[in-house]
Amino acid sequence: MKIALGSDHGGFNLKEEIKKWLAEQEYDYEDYGTFSTEACDYPDVALTVARAVAEGECERGIIICGTGIGVSIVANKVAGIRAALCHDTFSAKASREHNDANVLTMGERVIGRGLALEIVEVWLKGSFAGGRHQRRVDKISALDQH
Repeated sequence: MKIALGSDHGGFNLKEEIKKWLAEQEYDYEDYGTFSTEACDYPDVALTVARAVAEGECERGIIICGTGIGVSIVANKVAGIRAALCHDTFSAKASREHNDANVLTMGERVIGRGLALEIVEVWLKGSFAGGRHQRRVDKISALDQH
């Protein structure tokens, strides 16, 4: 599984921690920036990561900003993306099982490193349950046509 990874300046430090963890766990990833704590615009990075997932360059994406909110809003504007803002492991698990989320967003200013890495692990290991949830995901996907 290849992961698209990105952040703005407010999420840079946590992105770097996630990058180390992904490498340790032997996940393949592509870092789409930013590459410093110098101020940048989160929509640019979020759009790049979301497009990489939507176009099949990567199977899943992880985007970090200060709160996770802005990047989630941007990513969800891209057809085919189901971005989930998760700050706990229960939501991360449910976002995969129930919503087939393909992008995870988090806020560096909201959660610490330890919890963030637990969320990433749960989210990456999670799988879509299908069944009754498929009908709902199909309805979400149909919205991409509007």
